[in-house]
Parts: sequence; structure tokens; C-alpha cells
Amino acid sequence: MPSFDQSILSDTAPEEVWKLLYDPARFPDWWAGVGSVEPRESASGYTMYPEGYPDFPMPQALTVSQDAGSVEISCLVSDLCFAWRLRPHGTGTEISVHVEIPDCEARRLDAQQELIRQSLIRLATLRT
Repeated sequence: MPSFDQSILSDTAPEEVWKLLYDPARFPDWWAGVGSVEPRESASGYTMYPEGYPDFPMPQALTVSQDAGSVEISCLVSDLCFAWRLRPHGTGTEISVHVEIPDCEARRLDAQQELIRQSLIRLATLRT
């Protein structure tokens, strides 16, 4: 299974980055490729609509742990998994993500690496 890790340092306090990371409603603000999201009745997930594809719903499973500073997202359509982590770094935050891509989606590796690179930059610089 292809996977990769990326990280970035932000001068924003962890509490402020957390407000953007745990809330799916804020994902379109910083996650490249996410066009819109809508909550599901279950608190453990949401539906994402990719940028440019407003008629293509992609249900997502969501696990949040504020104590661990982690947000894990699994796409229920493509089985891509994203494990986001926050760690204090001085007065700022280290933001990291581990991405796993199933073998059947391996062709998307390069595109996902670029989307995550863009997303990390946006997340690190966005203010709540």
C-alpha cells in the first residue's frame, strides 16, 4: 500500500490550528481539492464533494481526539486514509499528516502528495 508523510511548521498556536483541523465545515478553507462538505447525521463522519464535482458525494469517516491532537479521516469511496497530527513547537505548531493509499488507487499518489503539500501550507498560514 503506497503511503507518504508530510509536515510543516506554523507560527500559529496549536489551539488555533485545531479549530481548523477538527471541523469538516472548515476543510474547504484549507484542504486543496475539497469543494464543499455537509455534515451527516452521525457525528463520526461527513460527506465531501470534490472541487469541480458538486454532484459526486464522497462519504468520509472521521475520528477526532483533541487530547492526542489528531484527526483521522477515511474516505468510504476510495479508501484513502489521512491521519493528521498537531504538536506544539515553541509558540507555534508542527502539523503533520500520514496518508495511506490503497493499491487500486496507487496512480493517485503524485496528485495526492501535491494536494497535501498545498493543504499543509494553507492550514499553516490560515487564521481562524
